[in-house]
Amino acid sequence: MKKLKVDIPFLISVCILVIGGYLIFVSASMGLLSQQATKYSGVAFSQTVLGLLFGTIACIITTKLDYKIYRKYSFYIFILSIIATLLVFVHGIGIAHGGAHRWIYLGPVSFQPSEFLKIAFVLYFSAWLAGVKEEAQSFKYGFLPFIILTIIIGWILLKQPDTDTFLITVFAGLGILLSDGGRWKYILVSCLLGIVGITAMAYSHTYLMNRIKTFINPQENSLSTGYQIKQSLIAIGNGGMFGRGFGQSIQKFGGLPEPIGDSIFAVASEEFGFIGALTIISLFVFFAFRGLKIATKVPDTFGRLVVVGIVIMIVSQAFVNIGAMVGVLPLSGITLPFISHGGTSLFMTLAEVGIILNISKNKKK
Repeated sequence: MKKLKVDIPFLISVCILVIGGYLIFVSASMGLLSQQATKYSGVAFSQTVLGLLFGTIACIITTKLDYKIYRKYSFYIFILSIIATLLVFVHGIGIAHGGAHRWIYLGPVSFQPSEFLKIAFVLYFSAWLAGVKEEAQSFKYGFLPFIILTIIIGWILLKQPDTDTFLITVFAGLGILLSDGGRWKYILVSCLLGIVGITAMAYSHTYLMNRIKTFINPQENSLSTGYQIKQSLIAIGNGGMFGRGFGQSIQKFGGLPEPIGDSIFAVASEEFGFIGALTIISLFVFFAFRGLKIATKVPDTFGRLVVVGIVIMIVSQAFVNIGAMVGVLPLSGITLPFISHGGTSLFMTLAEVGIILNISKNKKK
């Protein structure tokens, strides 16, 4: 029996993103390590061990594990992810940071369960649509389940609050629904409901309103809510065409807030210039192109929808982050996949990549 091979171009793009991303992270973390080495050495350790090392192991496992098993247990995975995400509100388990309840601490290890919830949603919604087959285009079996699932995850994530993760998950759900023949009128209704919902949230949550005001007029509050975008644009401008060189960013030494988090694209742009920034963007574009090409060749509906959901989830997060750093989108606080700090995020992203690679073994020629 001929051994099935993964999609090599897709795998190469992931390897470049992971290796290049880790080097960018190491450089960006220098600024924080120079200020508080003891505090941030643990952050670097988490990214290296939990994210990169364990994430690589998870990727290898999910690459070898037959993806069809996720369909069988998708409902239980989704329920488990909901329970795990709700634990952030349990005293002694969940820890609040900056007014947000997003992390679970188990001894020395901390993780963000919403990362698990995202992929669980993709798996379950894909399994549901694959199960109802042609009925997925109807309101009752396609759009209504999407709305119900969105309300469930929305209630949990917005209560944390984690607006960014919620929106990224919704993008993935809409992509899955559309790729399975969902009617455009339902997609448009979802978009209208989304606009109404975001508007309502902005008026009821001060931090969201501040983001929108800063996006409209970043100079008005350049020392407060507009400070991050101002420093980000300075860093990007400092990079010029070819950058200052690896490790030579100035803004990471106290100028940029969260240089290893959502501002890491600005650090990369300062060190590698316009060419480096364009390379990062091109890698994510190729990741999306190759991933969706895999989806078009998958023989079964479930596998195809899972690939579409994961690709949209990862790539939309990347471009929301990049868009915010260059000022074409409101600041989100969301991290850059493969590159930003976040051991849980990198771990889950690599595990999701493994699922795509396993599915790619079954694609038609």
